[in-house]
Amino acid sequence: MGICLSSASLEKQECDENVVYVVEEEGFNYGEGAVRMLASLYSRQGKKGPNQDAAILCTGYGIEEGVFCGVFDGHGRSGHVVSRQVRDYLPSLLLSQRDALLLAEEESDDSSDGNDTSSVDADDSSISSPEMFDEWKTVCIQAFRIMDKELKLLPNLDCSFSGTTAVSIIKQGEDLIIANLGDSRAIMGTISDEGRLEAIQLTTDLKPSVPKEAERIRKNNGRIFSLKDEPHTQRVWLPNQNFPGLAMARAFGDFQLKNYGVISIPQVSYRRLSERDQFIVLATDGVWDVLSNERVVSIVWSAKSKEDASKALVEAAVRAWKSKFPTSKVDDCSAACLFLQDRWQGQMIPRVERG
Repeated sequence: MGICLSSASLEKQECDENVVYVVEEEGFNYGEGAVRMLASLYSRQGKKGPNQDAAILCTGYGIEEGVFCGVFDGHGRSGHVVSRQVRDYLPSLLLSQRDALLLAEEESDDSSDGNDTSSVDADDSSISSPEMFDEWKTVCIQAFRIMDKELKLLPNLDCSFSGTTAVSIIKQGEDLIIANLGDSRAIMGTISDEGRLEAIQLTTDLKPSVPKEAERIRKNNGRIFSLKDEPHTQRVWLPNQNFPGLAMARAFGDFQLKNYGVISIPQVSYRRLSERDQFIVLATDGVWDVLSNERVVSIVWSAKSKEDASKALVEAAVRAWKSKFPTSKVDDCSAACLFLQDRWQGQMIPRVERG
């Protein structure tokens, strides 16, 4: 069993080495059983070796009702170690970088006229707090860069051809910041104008097949091609070797490919939450390879309880793997479901809209 920092309400929460709940005890104000009602995390080992996925939920993050949630999909010989290292250190690294940025801004304000130089267009109606988003975007980029450097310095951990994805959300009140690295994915289940449950994809799968990603990699002399037995999977290769065949364009670690266009800079985006937004799902590609966004939100919404949602989703993915790819080994599958509204079953919602 792994580390599980818990409040009294979580003392009996089952916790394995792949999933961690971190609860801020002082000032935590979600009420009894709150974390179970707030989020559901579940990870299941596939048939390819040790489970290289990891997931974390941090409450009381930044502000009293702030939340950090992240899912990480390791790869390579040491992928299971890398994903857990990032899971365990990235949340606190983000907060420390934000503290440093705010301190620097305070010192700068003391010696300036305080003019706003936000990089977000003021007329963008989707951004309610452009200055806040600019701060968190800067923080995410800097923290991810430092995290990558720290991995390289760790003794007894060779990340030359091992690494991890990272898809994470930071919720500060009604402000949602999404930071993504690699091909894990975040989606949202929300209610449309017509009253239907619909899936909204919050991130882009940052794979070598994405034109801008491929352009950067090729400009840096990395090669991209697919194998004959995987014609639909583009991979990144060294300039003069058919190795390692990385299936993503951005990642922590993978240092032998960092000179050839693979980067650890996250794609950071923002969304202002509304009362129509019901839940967020973060999951590794073991889920997305076999289930559509629409199917995922349907499974989560139909779960018997919030607590069961992530397990129901992962088990559905495993069944889909066995059905769609009967001769292939099932991948590790992990999901985190973060719930945004108190209400749940009992309200009638028409079928999921197809995007």
